[in-house]
Amino acid sequence: QVQLVESGGGLVQPGGSLRLSCAASGSIFSINAMGWYRQTPGQQRELVATITGGGSANVADSVKGRFTISRDNAKNTVSLQMNSLKPEDTAVYYCNANLRRRWNYPSSDYWGQGTQVTVSS
Repeated sequence: QVQLVESGGGLVQPGGSLRLSCAASGSIFSINAMGWYRQTPGQQRELVATITGGGSANVADSVKGRFTISRDNAKNTVSLQMNSLKPEDTAVYYCNANLRRRWNYPSSDYWGQGTQVTVSS
């Protein structure tokens, strides 16, 4: 079993900041990329930011310069620092990990349960 547990969502005013964290646990041999996606009602889930084990980040243009992704490989955690939040950042944010459970297993995607981020005055 693999679990991704997110924390840090909530309500914040425009211009404010939030930090999301996600910890992966369970039967894990290795983790490739970790990242964050978000989804609003009626819309497809979209990439926010991903980061490889080597620290290479891919950040969506819509959040570039405002959001920073980081990762602790030793703890199997990934975080998303969100600054200068806008109402359009309101969404459910999902943690993702592409990982291998055993050395001879293929890599698969795992998801957290999602955490609500609401940006409103």
